[in-house]
Amino acid sequence: MSLIGKLIYLITVTRPDISFAVGVLSQFMQAPQKAHWDAAIRILRYLKSAPGKGLIYRPNRHMDLVAYSDADWAGSASDRRSTTGYCTFVGGNLVSWRSKKQTTVARSSDEAKYRAMAELMWLRSLLLKMGLLVSKPMKMFCYNQAAIYIASNPVYHERTKHIEVDCHFVRDVVMKKLVETPFVSPSGQLADVLTKSLFAPNVRMCTS
Repeated sequence: MSLIGKLIYLITVTRPDISFAVGVLSQFMQAPQKAHWDAAIRILRYLKSAPGKGLIYRPNRHMDLVAYSDADWAGSASDRRSTTGYCTFVGGNLVSWRSKKQTTVARSSDEAKYRAMAELMWLRSLLLKMGLLVSKPMKMFCYNQAAIYIASNPVYHERTKHIEVDCHFVRDVVMKKLVETPFVSPSGQLADVLTKSLFAPNVRMCTS
């Protein structure tokens, strides 16, 4: 438990790339097995092999807000809950990230990603109150075409009634052109590392 606590500290301040793995391990803190200990040691080995993967902030001439949002629908084999992941960049620098197992079971991949989009709206509002946003719309990249369509279409969707509050909230800010939701291909989805296990080349792409 002490080791997991230290790893959670790392993902909070400087190593978002281990967020998903540590999040999975933290679910077994009450009754850890040897396999969980071995997995934690593998995370430590990864950290030791890549000490330069921490956050680096560089000056830029802009303060554009760009976010990547993803959700691994029903990815948990034990309870079929989805894992939401998002990362937000201000001026090209990563300032916020999260890998979170959703508290309810999403009934579709659209719903899972839509909940992630709603959380990002709250973050945008927070940054706005801090005076960190410029007039340009926030770009929130998502490769779920259905979620993008629902966010942009003013017509009510009966099949999304169970997430009606999220739908109306997100659609409202999109219609006001406060947020744009461009499509990004799976190969360019930086939030993937926060929602699922990836092969080494994909991890390098997300953390470069």
